[in-house]
Amino acid sequence: MDPQAPSPNGMPAGDEKAISTLYYQMLNAWNRRSAEGFAAGFLDNGVVIGFDGSQHLERAELVRDLTRIFADHPTGAYVAKIRAISPLTSEVAVLRAVVGMAPAGHSDIEPRLNAIQSLVVVRRDQQWRIALLQNTPAQFHGRPELVDELTEELRGLL
Repeated sequence: MDPQAPSPNGMPAGDEKAISTLYYQMLNAWNRRSAEGFAAGFLDNGVVIGFDGSQHLERAELVRDLTRIFADHPTGAYVAKIRAISPLTSEVAVLRAVVGMAPAGHSDIEPRLNAIQSLVVVRRDQQWRIALLQNTPAQFHGRPELVDELTEELRGLL
């Protein structure tokens, strides 16, 4: 496929692939417990809003905090599925994904850790970079069937 040919969302296929690769590299770095690797794809002033509402307002702060977290806490491993990548302009896009996590020492998804992740990515110097990661718990209050459906879908990725 021609990397400049548009995908169904109108974005060049090469850009869509670069953005999805950036996202999966970030998650794979988490799974390796690499703070530097996780933060590598962010802009210097990139922002992360964590599952618990904590905020990291720049890449250096993110590296510092994740280094401490990885040293002090066993962290689970992500599985993820990208739902959509939508261009806002030729230089800005939004990625939406669902993620699940198997806690450290476990091989199954913990439904309470399911989340919806959104990334805002921007192109800088011909490279896509993460400006914002929003990690929202996928609890679907009052709709337990949606939690079950998402958990089963994510289990299929294990």
